This record gives sequence, structure tokens and C-alpha cells, in this order.
Amino acid sequence: MSEQPAFTPALFRFLRDLRKNNDRDWFLAHKESYERDVKEPALAFIAAFAGPLRKIAPHLVADPRSLFRIHRDVRFSNDKRPYKTEVGIQFRHSGAEDVHAPCFYLHLAPGDVFAGAGVWKPGGAALAELRDAIASSPGVWRRATAGRGFAERWALSGESLQRVPRGYDADHPCADDLKRKSFLANTGFSERDACSPDFPERLADAWSASAPLMRFLTRALDLPW
Repeated sequence: MSEQPAFTPALFRFLRDLRKNNDRDWFLAHKESYERDVKEPALAFIAAFAGPLRKIAPHLVADPRSLFRIHRDVRFSNDKRPYKTEVGIQFRHSGAEDVHAPCFYLHLAPGDVFAGAGVWKPGGAALAELRDAIASSPGVWRRATAGRGFAERWALSGESLQRVPRGYDADHPCADDLKRKSFLANTGFSERDACSPDFPERLADAWSASAPLMRFLTRALDLPW
């Protein structure tokens, strides 16, 4: 893979400062820094990663919409801070374009850099389809999530129900996975990793290793992988 644009420490410095000054006046006064150090590098990364992404997962999409907005939705939240203090990049499946689609996700925050792969909080029919796929094919699910190539790099994460949901066997061999509200895996990086010139290549390698999970999830949702 050819060398891709890397993030810089300036991105993390801006986010640290924003944590301390999360108000509109400060942000507007430092908007030029946000554009230069955060937004433009993130968009450049997305554009440059489109080619490698097509080789890893041809049905995931890299475009400017992959970058989450910096503004928080505070309408229904007691936390009225107006800005997010992390950069979120999501490469979604072309066949299901909302945030609950199968995706790759990159999270950049001071002291908290990680990549994700999977489906975040699916609802309704999609959630049932994923649970049904696990319930009917526990061996395939276990090979996808516990195989050496996957398990060496990735760990399943996210919230779970207290009990196995109604309609599923409480003694099922994958009972803990049937409780999941999301079907996600994470792998961690450091700020130094994110600022390294070889970060895009390392990220591509990690996401390639997530293929068993992504293949299971997309097939369960009748989507191509």
C-alpha cells in the first residue's frame, strides 16, 4: 500500500483543548484550527483510504459522509455541551446506509484510539436476523469470533441484556452472544500509532482480520460481503 496521509498530534491537542472549553464562543474563535488540524486531515484520510477499503471490503463506502459531525445532538440529553471531543469515522455498507449498518469505525480521542468492526445497536428485524443467525449456526459464529486470526486482533464489546431474549433457549451454547445489543469488535491503538505514517496500513491489516465477523453479519442480513 502506498503511504497515506497520517493524523498529527495537533488533532489530539485540539480535542484536549475542546474538552476544557466546550462552548460555542471558544469553538468559533478556534474554528480555523479545527478545520486545519481535525476536519481536513480526517477528510483527506477518508479520501486516501477509499482505494485500500475497496480491496478489503468492496461494499463499504468511503466518502465525506463517513466523517461524523463535530456537533452533538443535545435535544434529548441532559448534557448540553455542544461539541463532541472525538473524531468518528464510519465506513458503512452501501446496502444499509444508516449508522446501524455493518461498518468499519475509527475513533480518535485523546487517550482513546480504537478501530471497530460490526453492527452497532441494530433494531427491529435486523436485530432478530442477527440473533437468529447465531442461534441457528452457533458453530459458524464461534469460528468467526474465536478463530485465531480474528481473536488475536479483536475482542467483542458492547452492552448486553441481563437475560437471553424471549424466543431463544436460555441454555443455548451462545447464550451470552444472544444477549448482545450490538455485534461489535474493537481493537486498540495509541495516539502515537494514529500519527505514524504506517497507520493506514496497520488499520487495513486489522480490518482485514475482522473479515470472519463481518462476513457472518452481512450474510445474516442478506447483504454482500
